[in-house]
Parts: sequence; structure tokens; C-alpha cells
Amino acid sequence: MELFYASILGFFVLFVTLSLHFLFYRQKAGANLPPGRTGFPVIGESLEFLSTGWKGHPEKFIFDRMAKFRSNVFRTSLLGSPAVVFCGSAGNKFLFSNENKLVQAWWPSSVDKIFPSSTQTSSKEEAIRLRKMLPNFLKPEALQRYIGIMDVVASRHFASDWENKDQVMTFSLTKRYTFWLACRLFVSVEDPNQVAKFEDPFSVLANGLLSIPIDLPGTPFNRGIKASNFIRKELVAIIKQRKIDLAEGKASPTQDILSHMLLTSDENGKFMHEMDIADKILGLLVGGHDTASSACASIVKYLAELPEVYEGVYKEQMEVAKSKGPGELLNWDDIQKMKYSWNVACEVMRLAPPLQGAFREAINDFMFNGFSIPKGWKIYWSANSTHKNAEFFPEPMKFDPSRFEGSGPAPYTFVPFGGGPRMCPGKEYARLEILVFMHHLVKRFKWEKMIPDEKIVVTPMPEPEKGLPIRLFPHKA
Repeated sequence: MELFYASILGFFVLFVTLSLHFLFYRQKAGANLPPGRTGFPVIGESLEFLSTGWKGHPEKFIFDRMAKFRSNVFRTSLLGSPAVVFCGSAGNKFLFSNENKLVQAWWPSSVDKIFPSSTQTSSKEEAIRLRKMLPNFLKPEALQRYIGIMDVVASRHFASDWENKDQVMTFSLTKRYTFWLACRLFVSVEDPNQVAKFEDPFSVLANGLLSIPIDLPGTPFNRGIKASNFIRKELVAIIKQRKIDLAEGKASPTQDILSHMLLTSDENGKFMHEMDIADKILGLLVGGHDTASSACASIVKYLAELPEVYEGVYKEQMEVAKSKGPGELLNWDDIQKMKYSWNVACEVMRLAPPLQGAFREAINDFMFNGFSIPKGWKIYWSANSTHKNAEFFPEPMKFDPSRFEGSGPAPYTFVPFGGGPRMCPGKEYARLEILVFMHHLVKRFKWEKMIPDEKIVVTPMPEPEKGLPIRLFPHKA
């Protein structure tokens, strides 16, 4: 009898859910919503959206629906919310141009539990404050003085983790390289042992961000929250010591982002508290290496598969290397000579964009392409809707670095770093760390993939399915 009542209750809940789901979309139907389907109640089409990335074809979800509905705008339901997907350069331009006018950044509220703010504001509000602070540090003229530091870190990284090895796991090493660099440039932590102390908790934190947000002991989400708390505690200790060092003249006001944050006031003349700075440094350390490590690993993959492209990069980088005196570090002029290498990196990021897309939230009702977009709905833009679209890139699956020669792709078609006010503020920083990585890699080695048909999967950033094991062949001196 208990089972009977439980079954009746289950059917009743399902009936109510379906009825509300149906009524909600019936009410919206008169508003001329974009064509589409919403999938199952609650989960919508989230599983299909994610699984195409897990299978190595993230563009399939987008292009299948563009073809089915014959529209560059379609309706779906993702992450528990009604959503609209904007495709193509016109959709990108509209969203990027209407940031904080019609749309605003959005991510799940669970992010706030892993990135809590000491000021009780949301991660979204904290991100806006951080973006106002970063430009002075991340603009090209400011970054020029850090190229030598990048060169030193890269040299140490390759000496310790690549040289004298027959084979390596690429993705774990590109993550280590970009994390070491972020630690050095953001908080001046360069001792490998101290970097290693942060490395494992950051891995746990990253897994927590991508997990189901169930905060119970032992779950990935719970472990992510604990890792976040541990890292913030360690960062506060570093911040306290830095304040002492600055006061005693043992640290420089321009040596890294931490000094910049400690000495920069807001528009009201107020300085940030220690925990507030720890919050922001934590976010920077996560964002400052994830996308670049993905891009570096993808570059290793494509250079292994395309020997003629490798030769072009090798020739360019050796010309730079031969122009340097013994012990002379890379500088801004050297970076400017790496034009072909950067075209190759851009073509890699076109085919495997480190930022696959991002969500926005409609802050007002508005119209686009004749369709109504209701306030509160989520909007997703996809890099693949242009990157792998023959309308914008002829023969889109062909690897062709010449696409980026001259003026390059048309505006709003190549968007690996987003665009508009929300464009990644670390774009130039990423360019430098990627080019320094390429320089040190190709001047030391050729290599081959140990799993020839290994795929790049998206989880949600592109990464080699098996970690990209490669066999190294050092150049003869």
C-alpha cells in the first residue's frame, strides 16, 4: 500500500511539473519566441548540450539546431533555465554591444559557494569590480616588463619537467606551466615547493566548480569549497607578509598584481581588505591558467599532426633564439617577431576555442531578429557557431594559419576571448604566455603523439581525452 501511495504521489508531482512547464511556455508563446524545443522538464537539453562536448563535437548541438530550425537564434532549456542560443557574427555583435544594457553576465549561484566574497556581494559583482582594476596591470605596455620573468619561469619549467625525459603527459605539464606563471606574476610565488602546495587544492577546486552542486561531506562540490577556504587562508598569510615587505621597502609596488591591489584605492579612496584581495587573487589564479593551459595543450597536438606547420614555427622561433646573446632573455621586440607562431596559435584556438561560449541573462525584454527574448531568460553565445562555420571560415575544418594574416577574420567571427566589455582582460597576457611556451617547446624538441587518434573533448574547456602523452625527440646541439 505504501508503494501504491508513493507511486500516486510520484505521478502527481510529474503531472504538476509537466503542466507548469506546458503552461509557462504557452504563456510565452504569444510573444513570438525563437523556434526550438525545451527538452525534458527541469534538465531540459542540458545533457545533450554537455554530451556533445564530452564526445569531442561541441559544435554538433549548435549546428544541428541551426539546421533544424533554419535560424541563427533558437530556444532551448539549459542548466535548469529557459535559454536562447545566439549564433553567428550578428548574434555575437548584438550581445557584446549590449552588455549591461540588455544583458549581463550570468553563472550558476553555486559558484558563489566556491568563490565566496568577504563583502557579501555576488561573484558577478566582484567580477565587475575586478575588471575595473585589472586594465592597468594587464595592458600591453605594463606586461612588457614581465616577458623576461615568463622566459625564466618557462626555462625552469622545461628544465625540470620536460628535459631528459623520453615521454611526457602534455596536459598536466601545460597546466603546471601556466599555474606556475600565474603564481609568479600575480603573487610573486616562484618556489616550486610553494607552487606545488597550491597545485593540488586548485585541482580539487576546479573539479568542484564542474561538479553537481551537492554540499555533502565527501562530494566533489564539498571538497571544492574546502579547497577554496584553504587557498584563501594561505593567500591571506601571503598578503599580510606583503604589506610588511612594502612598508619596509623589501617589495616593489609594481612587482605583481598583489602589490597593485594593496596600493590601489577605489573611486571613493578606499583600499581593499585582506580577505577581499584574497577573493580576487583566488579568482585570478583559476582564470589565469585554465584557458591558456588548454590552448597550449591543443597547440602541442596540432604541431604533432602537421609537420609543415611545425617547421614554420620552428624556423621562426630559431631565428629569435639565434638573435639572443648568452643568458639574454626574451623581450617585447622578440614577441613581435613571432607573427607566424601567433597565427598558428589563433588557428588552434579557432578549432579548439578555450572559451567555448558563455551565458548572459536578459535584464529586460527585448527583440532580436524579430523574436522576443523575455527578461530573466538565459542567453548562450557559442564560439563554434562562427569558428566552424563555412560562412565565416571557408573549409572550416582545414588548418590554415593564413586566415589570420593581414587584417584577419571579420569582426565578431573569431571570439576565443569573448568580445565587447566582457572580453577577457587577460587576452594579451595569454598571448605572451602561449608564445613563450611555444618558443621554449619547439627550440628543444620535436615530438609525436602516442595515441594517434586521441580526441579533444570539452569538459567545459577543451582538453585531450587521455592527457596527450607524447614521445619527445630533443634537437641535437
